[in-house]
Amino acid sequence: MQDIILLLQSPEAWIALVTLIVMEVVLGIDNLIFISILTNKLPENQRERARRIGIGLALVMRLGLLGTVAWIVQLTTPVFTIFDHGFSWKDMILIAGGLFLVWKATKEIHHNVDPVDHKEDMVGGGAAINNFASAIGQILLLDLVFSIDSIITAVGMTPHLPIMIVAVIVAVTVMLVAATPLANFIEKNPTIVMLALAFLLMIGTTLIAEGMGFHVPKGYIYAAMAFSALVEVLNMFARRKRKKDASTGVASH
Repeated sequence: MQDIILLLQSPEAWIALVTLIVMEVVLGIDNLIFISILTNKLPENQRERARRIGIGLALVMRLGLLGTVAWIVQLTTPVFTIFDHGFSWKDMILIAGGLFLVWKATKEIHHNVDPVDHKEDMVGGGAAINNFASAIGQILLLDLVFSIDSIITAVGMTPHLPIMIVAVIVAVTVMLVAATPLANFIEKNPTIVMLALAFLLMIGTTLIAEGMGFHVPKGYIYAAMAFSALVEVLNMFARRKRKKDASTGVASH
């Protein structure tokens, strides 16, 4: 209890907490995009429940992983070397998660581009996703990849476990609040789906590169995502204006 009181009185602790919360929220964007696309494949009456359960279980898993911080930090120790590059368990987890994202995003992009010929969907193996447990499992699988990466980063920013726990709880709460509005927005705007899938493809490629030892600054990734999203928003406004002009008989210029 004394340690908690000392942390509350420390400006450095508050700065570390705010920084970690921002980092966790930003990293959670990747997860939210995947969760939105994944759960939108479920029957409508199961979507919000799947998001809540998936994100809730992800919170439990993250808190459990924080309890094994000492073990997680050891995941950065190389276990074998190929072409003078040491691969750790963290690297292999990032590569596996990246390949998973690339495969899922590519498969769904194929489905969106050629839905008649492509009978399979992003999840489920042979039909549109209707397996509730499968959706939850895949949400947790991807969250595991992002969690390990973010926890290792958090350990480098602060040694205080309570700060990490509070940051994770706040960030996951933000995800829980934002999940349904984001999913509804993506569903109502079909062109956003393709943009979101392109984001997942880029994120998956970045994870593979990180696992192979090539550091890609996260700022570049999120700047590219923000710029692309801004362009798409402008396109949406332009399309709506053309539709409005067409319905009112106003000639377009």
